[in-house]
Amino acid sequence: MLAFFSRSILLGVVTAAALLAVFPDLRTQMLETPQVLVPAQHDQTQVSFNYAVRRASPAVVNIYNRRYNANDRLQLSTQGLGSGVIMSDKGYIVTNYHVVAEADQVIVALQDGRILTAQLIGKDKRTDLAVLKIQAENLPVIPLSTDYQPAVGDVVLAIGNPYNLGQTTTYGIISATGRSGMSFYGRQDFLQTDAAINEGNSGGALVNTRGELVGINTASFQQATDIETYGISFAIPYELTHKIMNKLIADGRVIRGYIGLEARDINPVMARLYDADQISGIIVMGMDPNGPAAKAGFQVQDILVEIDGKPVTDRRNVLDIVTELRPGTRVEMTVLRNGQPTKLSVLIGDDPQDY
Repeated sequence: MLAFFSRSILLGVVTAAALLAVFPDLRTQMLETPQVLVPAQHDQTQVSFNYAVRRASPAVVNIYNRRYNANDRLQLSTQGLGSGVIMSDKGYIVTNYHVVAEADQVIVALQDGRILTAQLIGKDKRTDLAVLKIQAENLPVIPLSTDYQPAVGDVVLAIGNPYNLGQTTTYGIISATGRSGMSFYGRQDFLQTDAAINEGNSGGALVNTRGELVGINTASFQQATDIETYGISFAIPYELTHKIMNKLIADGRVIRGYIGLEARDINPVMARLYDADQISGIIVMGMDPNGPAAKAGFQVQDILVEIDGKPVTDRRNVLDIVTELRPGTRVEMTVLRNGQPTKLSVLIGDDPQDY
């Protein structure tokens, strides 16, 4: 028995020696200190938008549109919902025109649980904006920054009350700026974003990563066109929102200047055809026969090049200048007629589309 064990041990030693001779790397591996697995450290650099949401979300309210029952004028029922943004500690709230346009009563629900009846201060169909006012103390106000300029690629958050689920935040980027022709009602420029905006989000806040207001959410492309699309939504820029809000607070409506021209943008080829060296302006193609331009002596094929000392670049530029002019003021305009400059004095009218 002892001889058997001795032979077995000897055979093992010989086999081990042979393996070490053939595979010398085994000696190094046997002498190395065994490695100890260390648990992965928690990533301290994870991206979070919690700071922005905490700053902005208290100022975003839920809005409920109530109407009288057709069969019982004493009974109010909730017919629609949306969102709004508290813009000042005086209780002014901005929302969309289409959220409150047909409302007999507007109810505002704050995130702290307060429920209040709102007064409609004014609404503007063309920009799809409306201003409400509530009476309350210690109101949260949306952070604002006049220095921020939205740019393509900026991360933005959309805060609102989609489908009455309660306050919800989605995020994306600004996909484009200056989008026009997408409005339900007008031609103003929009911010385009891929942050999700659904029914009930209308009137809510689009904010940057500091929680500052970038725009007022208004619609998704699908809502505006009935085309099945995703990731294409629009917001009214803060700059335009602030301007319209102040006009509505001051006058109850947006008062816009009007001259009654139909025109086309001019390009260098058209300028040569009209025998005009000036290539910046618009060509008059028609006009309201009873409008201010016709009364001032405008003629078809006149090239409008200057309004109140400001050079004209295109139709959009003319619209921006004229709508800011107060109706009842008289303004000098310069046209090229048969290649020669002509001065015309125009009495600015009140835009009939705003009634």
